[in-house]
Amino acid sequence: MQRRQFLNITLGALALAVVPASVKAEDFRTSKPAVWSAHKMDDAIKAMYGTTTTIEKGVKLSAANVAFDAGTMATAANGGAIPVDFSTKIEAKTIAVFQDSNPESAVCVYEVNKYSVNNYSIKIKMANPGTIKVIVEGTDGKLYSATQKLNVAKGGCEG
Repeated sequence: MQRRQFLNITLGALALAVVPASVKAEDFRTSKPAVWSAHKMDDAIKAMYGTTTTIEKGVKLSAANVAFDAGTMATAANGGAIPVDFSTKIEAKTIAVFQDSNPESAVCVYEVNKYSVNNYSIKIKMANPGTIKVIVEGTDGKLYSATQKLNVAKGGCEG
């Protein structure tokens, strides 16, 4: 009887160890649907955060493999797969990407925590020249941002 009891306890503990902890993440498409149907970048940002006022610091943005530099306009060779890299060391609650080239402005929103490594690489589509904006909602309640203007080569290649 003791052996059977031991096996039951051991198998029960093993089953608990294998079951993954539940992960809670907010579904912004459900909780903030206006963000995803907004056609203008400012409208999408306001629907997400309640304001469009941001502080332009603390966020690094590189689109089409060209680092952000004030006054620089990069050219993407392929509008169908534009590499966008962004990062921050700001302790954040959310990180969002917006663009003003396509009909809907919102690209993605990440819910993060103090243990997150906030260094991202994504690819987006842009049919026309436009602007990409990354917004970081800090745990201090402030919005930080970086903006990159981008040309999109016609015909799929530069030149």
